[in-house]
Amino acid sequence: MPRTRTATLTFVAVALVLAIGTVARLYGRGATFVARAAGAEGLVGDVADWGRQPVTESPVDIPWRDGTLRGRRYAPSGPTGRPILLVPGVHASGIDEPRLIGFARELAAIGHPTVTAELTDLTHYRITARTTDMIEDAASWLASQPNPIGDGRIGIMGISFAGGLSIVAAGRPALRDRLAFVLSFGGHGDLPRTLHYLSTGTQPDGTHRAPHDYGVAIILLGVADQVVPANQAGPLQAAILAFLEASRLDMVDKARAATEFARARTMADGLPEPSRTLMTYVNNRDVAHLGPILVPHLATLGGDAALSPDRGEPPACPIYLLHGLDDNVIPAVESRLLARTLRDRGVTVHFLATPLVTHAEVDRAASVSSAFALVRFWTEVLAD
Repeated sequence: MPRTRTATLTFVAVALVLAIGTVARLYGRGATFVARAAGAEGLVGDVADWGRQPVTESPVDIPWRDGTLRGRRYAPSGPTGRPILLVPGVHASGIDEPRLIGFARELAAIGHPTVTAELTDLTHYRITARTTDMIEDAASWLASQPNPIGDGRIGIMGISFAGGLSIVAAGRPALRDRLAFVLSFGGHGDLPRTLHYLSTGTQPDGTHRAPHDYGVAIILLGVADQVVPANQAGPLQAAILAFLEASRLDMVDKARAATEFARARTMADGLPEPSRTLMTYVNNRDVAHLGPILVPHLATLGGDAALSPDRGEPPACPIYLLHGLDDNVIPAVESRLLARTLRDRGVTVHFLATPLVTHAEVDRAASVSSAFALVRFWTEVLAD
């Protein structure tokens, strides 16, 4: 068994022991969810399976103001919790991303009817204001569906950049009285500030953390028409998309990824300057050279208030912010600063920065106290 897998099961086992003991009535549900979401097996997995329900999955069309979003419904056999809208971050697979599917199944298995909604711009690596509209309309639609459980309000869980956008949507009039909570998992507070970090590695507190290199590729994709002549923007964007697809495949199919990375390099060789140099930076994961070129264009890419929860109207519902301490896509300080801003505006905020997750994924080992804190956090979310 790989070391990371063993470490994951170790902290889950500890968390479950805590929950099954004297505090089972308080934390058992959160521990069960954390264990299942982490993929626990053996005795730990058997214990976590107690009370899990069969789940039925079906496609669903979700109306929004400019058309229809592709969705998937995860229905527990006996609902016991409020419905949840789960929205994915920037990923080409959208609602078909395996980790998102597993996450949705686990929410449904503990009694929460769950719907995933595909945010089409995010599947094309574009963070847009209309994505916030999609989340608002999908949540309004789900809240209007018949639901015999609870008070008629729903929860929203947004992953990565969809986390911050979900909080923006929650502050809009159409949703203010229809939400029980919003969870941002590895999300941002201020989009231009996050893009500046991805371009420079400088966090808002002045400290430096090497950013994930795919960030500058996504930024260049969005501002290509501002940094190269108009007739070069399309071919440059096509090459960037080839690189991003290769990066996606690298997690599931190394051979196909290698072929796609090679194609991205070939495409770079055929580009005129300055596109060739910029694409070479992308292929070489050279944030140090590419980032400074992008910095002057960040405000135009992410400056819309609909993209940053610390600039929009504050939600009326409680907000849960979960972040990995070592996140190098959206740094944890983003959630910390957002928590402070929202609290100053009168919002109830629950914030946890934990070493047990990286970027919106549970896969680390840590102390018993960290495991217990994560279990307690999820217990509070699932009870709200």
